[in-house]
Amino acid sequence: MSETVLEVAGISKSFGALKAAEDVSLNLRAGEIHASIGPNGAGNSTLIGQICGTIAPDAGRISYMGQDVTALSAARRAALGLARTFQISALAMEDTVLENAMLGAIGAARAAWSLWRPALSQAALRARAEAALADVGLTAARDMRCANLSHGQRRQLEVAVALTLGPRAFVMDEPMAGLGAEGSRTMTEFLDRLRSQAPILLVEHDMDAVFALADRISVLVYGRIIATGTVAEIRRDAEVRRAYLGDAA
Repeated sequence: MSETVLEVAGISKSFGALKAAEDVSLNLRAGEIHASIGPNGAGNSTLIGQICGTIAPDAGRISYMGQDVTALSAARRAALGLARTFQISALAMEDTVLENAMLGAIGAARAAWSLWRPALSQAALRARAEAALADVGLTAARDMRCANLSHGQRRQLEVAVALTLGPRAFVMDEPMAGLGAEGSRTMTEFLDRLRSQAPILLVEHDMDAVFALADRISVLVYGRIIATGTVAEIRRDAEVRRAYLGDAA
């Protein structure tokens, strides 16, 4: 059995009377893509927040690389190699592709970018950033302003920024959002290659992409996982069809 990189065990979270997560358990194994799907409001955003450290669970445990990280900050989890990409881009649009990758390489997310511009002259940091851009296919765009990239290229750049941190796992929040059909196909191919570098917990509404990529799927409905299984198992699960997939199955 593959190594378990990330494990969520019985986490729960309530906001007043709303149960956003109720005894949620899942894991992510080395080399796999595990998709978490569900209708809008199912609780996937809360799940990501708890895994990545921006939301504290009321109960349960989160382990990463065998270490209990439940009480660790988001920054500490990122430093351990738990990389997150966002549904809404958090890139520095006025800076170049290389500068954005350098920003990740020097871990300056909490500081003013102007303070770090001298770091561009440091060969080791530049090499790390350039290697990440090569991994995602953006070497030719290294001197472009981020604002001039296509939506799909910005998604790739977000992954490059994460790669500079040497991630052991990715948590991806709707990487297909805003992409057209061709962009989704390109991103699907890219993520399929990326799993060889680090496993991916994928939250996504594009079911074509999910079915093409996922080794396993967990279905979250009203804060509760109603099924986990392979694509074939999820497609034929009657409860999943009623609650979410319908004709998409």
